[in-house]
Amino acid sequence: MNALLGVFFHFLGGFSSGSFYLPYKKVKGWSWETYWLIGGIVSWIIVPPLAAFMTIPNFWEIIQNESSSILGLTFLFGALWGIGGFTYGLGVRYLGVALGSSIILGLCMIFGSLVPSIYYEFSPQEGKDNIGLMFSNSWGQFVLLGLLVCVVGIIISGKAGMMKEKELQTDSLDPHGTEVKTEYKFGLGLLVSIISGVLSACFNFGLEAGKPMAIIANDLWKVANPGQGEFLFQNNVTYVVVLWGGMATNLIGCLYLSFKNKSYTDYKKKNVPVLANIIFCALAGTMWFLQFFFYGMGESKMGNGPSSWILHMAFIILIANLWGVVIKEWKGVSKKTISTIVIGMIVMFVSILIVGYGNSLR
Repeated sequence: MNALLGVFFHFLGGFSSGSFYLPYKKVKGWSWETYWLIGGIVSWIIVPPLAAFMTIPNFWEIIQNESSSILGLTFLFGALWGIGGFTYGLGVRYLGVALGSSIILGLCMIFGSLVPSIYYEFSPQEGKDNIGLMFSNSWGQFVLLGLLVCVVGIIISGKAGMMKEKELQTDSLDPHGTEVKTEYKFGLGLLVSIISGVLSACFNFGLEAGKPMAIIANDLWKVANPGQGEFLFQNNVTYVVVLWGGMATNLIGCLYLSFKNKSYTDYKKKNVPVLANIIFCALAGTMWFLQFFFYGMGESKMGNGPSSWILHMAFIILIANLWGVVIKEWKGVSKKTISTIVIGMIVMFVSILIVGYGNSLR
């Protein structure tokens, strides 16, 4: 039952992440860096402490009493994750949306799921899954198989995206609905995409670094609620610190682009629905945070091992591709291209079933 609930919560998180860019499509007259910053303030600064306060009333005391080394490392991984997300645009600029996204998301999934388990192989900790344990147990073998299948699904989906770009011969839309001017440079694009994919995986590393705070929240809740299992919202306190780091790097990047492009004048533009834009940005930012809110609930049921991260990423990619079909981003392409993206989504769905089955064997 825990595995089934974990998969369901990860689906809700993936749905939130795969859908959050839709409100941004309603923003009018603002540059990407303008609405990304407004949405980011909501998702990184406002909503996380609010969610923590509603679920862990003493969350601030937990943060204050934590060691500076744990807080610093958690913040650092959050900042590195922020750089990974911000440099995503460079990857798709030089490789195109399809190929760039496939490489970045694939690497993010692989590194985010496997690096912690490799680390715990050489530095064992109680309750942490290491890579040796996974290879030696049937449940772990299924989880790793699910990872491999999902990567195959990403590659197939990336191929479909490349076919779409070639057939339509238009500038592509990134996952946030923003038009991307591509400038194909394979070598540079590959390097940037690798950097972005690796750094994007640092969010999971941040959760690992800040786990002591989540453990305290979990222990306090279990004392107050004996015999009721693990605390669903234990990670909410860790998110506050991780997202501080993400906000720091994204704030620097957005302000740089604002001054470079002089888009800081967006707020003063005439005939721009400022209030409506802010509402849509706030909605997008809230939906974006909800991916981690539900991720934490799924993690409490399945553990913060490779399976949680794989399911999280797989659902994000699957839902984002489904939305692409629903809002007719694939309109006008050949049947072969449609078949390719459908196959890619089916393969990723199969990977979700495999990972879920693997966790049910534990």
